[in-house]
Amino acid sequence: MSDLFDDPTQGQNTPEFTVSELSGEVKRTLEGTFGRIRVRGEVGRVFTARSGHLYYDVKDDRSVLACTTWKGQVSKLAVVPEEGLEVIVTGRLTAFGAQSKYNMNVEEVSVAGQGALMALLEKRKKQLEAEGLFAPERKQPLPYLPRFIGVVTSPSGAVIRDILHRLRDRFPRKVLVWPVAVQGKNCAAEVANAINGFNAFTPGGALPRPDLIIVARGGGSVEDLWGFNEEIVARAVAASGIPLISAVGHETDTTLIDFVSDQRAPTPTAAAELAVPVRLELLAWTGEQGARMTHAVGQSVQQRKQRLKDMSRALPKPERLLDDPRQKLDILSDKLPNALIRGVQNRRVQLTQKSAGLRPQALQQLVARRRDKLISLSSQLNLRTTSQKLALHKERLEHLSKQLDSIHRQRIEKTRQQLDAAGRQLEILSYRATLDRGYAVVRDAGQLITSKTTAARASALEIEFSDGTIKLGGAGD
Repeated sequence: MSDLFDDPTQGQNTPEFTVSELSGEVKRTLEGTFGRIRVRGEVGRVFTARSGHLYYDVKDDRSVLACTTWKGQVSKLAVVPEEGLEVIVTGRLTAFGAQSKYNMNVEEVSVAGQGALMALLEKRKKQLEAEGLFAPERKQPLPYLPRFIGVVTSPSGAVIRDILHRLRDRFPRKVLVWPVAVQGKNCAAEVANAINGFNAFTPGGALPRPDLIIVARGGGSVEDLWGFNEEIVARAVAASGIPLISAVGHETDTTLIDFVSDQRAPTPTAAAELAVPVRLELLAWTGEQGARMTHAVGQSVQQRKQRLKDMSRALPKPERLLDDPRQKLDILSDKLPNALIRGVQNRRVQLTQKSAGLRPQALQQLVARRRDKLISLSSQLNLRTTSQKLALHKERLEHLSKQLDSIHRQRIEKTRQQLDAAGRQLEILSYRATLDRGYAVVRDAGQLITSKTTAARASALEIEFSDGTIKLGGAGD
């Protein structure tokens, strides 16, 4: 290498290179001289090719350095370059001989100083707020008493122990822990995957879907907490269908996840307190409410009892309500036998009157008179005409006679049925049917006895049963 740029000795020609040979030498010189380096500057334009490779510039007030991060390296970056961000890039210098250019292949990107981090954070915060991810109306209410709680945090350390201890003290619940890195370049991707993973659980599946998610981490510097300021984490929280509590850092620490989450807790322990109520307090409240309800029900029943008593005073006694109906029933019972007898007698008279005109002898006499009249008239007519008319009248007479007989039988049958029905009704309503049910009729010299006083004054009693009558000599017998 040393003789490549040396002046040729006298008598020799100047060395001759092809373009490719020169480009190769320059490339080897750059890579060999600088090796792995770190460069500080402000990110200029950023371009992502369709192949996934990332091209961007890092510049200061006088110069620009072209940088390239290949597709396989992009996913490993802790910070993705954004225009205007002051960064420190780490990688190797190389040359692209086809265009006589050199650039830096960047393997790591970090923010240069806390001020740059805060500027980037403010920029992301304004962007997400403009998209409505911080809007109060999109935040979900926390379940009052979740059955399963998903916790996204480091499986080791004091945070998970504090959460489990606090839940056990307040109201024991089943907890699913999704272990993640809580700082470093893998933090953001793992936290986002954990949130999305909990939301992907099928309700009622082998692993129960949490009713509430807690994302927790202890306190730390801005750089330590930076994974929770990444856009991928904020968007995963916003897309979560499960209510989420953020508990990242201490009370004074603020990350993007705090603005997007449904509820922010100042500490992981406070997140556990927000997740569940105090079991003893809940039991005490339930007992108090039960006692109040019992007292209210008892008081209500007592008031209704008193109201019922007050209303019952305005009502007559039940036995008085039956006095008038009983008296009316006695009067009607006394009138019933005679009324039934009179009704049957009246119907018999009506039947006799209506059946008098339907006797066969009277009908025969009527037919005989009509026949004599017919004979008398027929003698005055022509024999042939008379014969025709006689045959016609005879036919009509026979027809009328048949109709008359049918009507007579129908009327007699209908009257008989009415008489039978009246007789059955009389039997049903007569006092003898009452005797068959176990009652008895008491008389004194044919007069009906209806009271104990009258029976006591009687000299002799006659008691009629359904199967006969017995006589007693005196009231004392």
